[in-house]
Amino acid sequence: MSQSILIVDDEITLSKNISKYLQRSGYDCQVKTNGEDALVCLDEFSPDVILLDYALPGISGLETLKRIRDVYPGVKVVFITGHSGVQLAVDAMKAGADDYVNKPISLEELQLVIERALGQQRTAHELSYYRKKEAHNSGVNLLLGNSPAMQEVRETIRKCLSAEARITSGVPPPLLITGETGTGKDLVARAVHYDGPRRQQPFIEINCAAIPSQLLEAEMFGYERGAFTGASQRKAGLVESAEKGTLFLDEIGDMDVSLQTKLLGLLENHRFRRVGGLRDLNVDIRIIAATNQNLEELVAGKLFRPDLLFRLRVVHIKLPALRARAKDTVLLAKHFVDQQSKRYGRENAVLDPAAVQMIREYSWPGNVRELRNIIENAVVLAHGNTIGQQHLAIPVTTVNQARTIDEANNYSALDHTEVNLLLDALKESNWNISRAARKLGISRDTLRYRIKKHKLGEAK
Repeated sequence: MSQSILIVDDEITLSKNISKYLQRSGYDCQVKTNGEDALVCLDEFSPDVILLDYALPGISGLETLKRIRDVYPGVKVVFITGHSGVQLAVDAMKAGADDYVNKPISLEELQLVIERALGQQRTAHELSYYRKKEAHNSGVNLLLGNSPAMQEVRETIRKCLSAEARITSGVPPPLLITGETGTGKDLVARAVHYDGPRRQQPFIEINCAAIPSQLLEAEMFGYERGAFTGASQRKAGLVESAEKGTLFLDEIGDMDVSLQTKLLGLLENHRFRRVGGLRDLNVDIRIIAATNQNLEELVAGKLFRPDLLFRLRVVHIKLPALRARAKDTVLLAKHFVDQQSKRYGRENAVLDPAAVQMIREYSWPGNVRELRNIIENAVVLAHGNTIGQQHLAIPVTTVNQARTIDEANNYSALDHTEVNLLLDALKESNWNISRAARKLGISRDTLRYRIKKHKLGEAK
């Protein structure tokens, strides 16, 4: 299905050249020379993008744009003018233009602008679809488990949502979710958002450990044109994208201290400034943060601001490790068997008694995520509808060995996994902190803290 472009410009030669160029790229184009004719043809033609000239005979381009927005708020409009000027650009954007180009026009550049506008339109439709899908797959009732610890988690979330529904002004308080890797911190964040009054608004997630620290500020807060090399145009950050919704900061413990200061200002004042910007912007967002690290220890090591910790921890949900809710393991395993069986077209798959016993006895250092992945692997590998011990990718010796190590050395199985990963990266890097940190995807300060925590001794 070709996409349609309406060109509104009284320069006939230019309009025809634009139309021919775009038609060669597969677009369906129509040309109108004034605003009145353009408005009349909108119902019949239904363009995806309108290229609208500023200087039109009759009603002006700005007035035409305003009337378009009254009737077709979703259509993308690119404003075209031979009159450069900041005020004109501001007026066009205020009237509802999605982009702005000056004459003389580069046809290649114009096509890129159109493709960007169409990409934004597709993204808006996709976001609407995925938001509905994610809302269906998220919620407090989907946080499975009958253990007292999980019942307490669900009750805390419901109290938060009840309080949020009664707020008469301002934004809900920040929420801090802590727990080991794989315990489902992201599921809790989504449950709070999609069961709350902001469910129809964006849920924006940022993994603070996955983005290099020098880029994280620009991703979060956006930047102005010319703020740094390569910043050829203004870009809104993820904070702005979360307006009226929820901003989820995963792995908050890996955020650099310098950026923590800016985040604290956002939490305190609900205002921020783009990188390279000269003025503060207001924003209405609910902030949820999560980490698998001990933030008090990071504060003691001067790797995390104490005032930011206090501000984030207005409401605190601590997720239990799976080994601390052992009675839930079989319940979760059966849930994942049903879920993955439907996904792979394997109806009525069941766990045999030996598999159930193995699941009960294993300490699950990777928590719920590890359980889910092992069950998916078992569903894929099993030939019939019965999943046996042989299909579970758990070394038999580790079932009791993990507990023995834990009791003997006062370490959790997860601590041992972390130590092994740290040592492997350090040895491969010849104990070069910078190279090892890059391999692990964490900052140098975080690596130094973890070396000190585990007393690995050879740090330089």
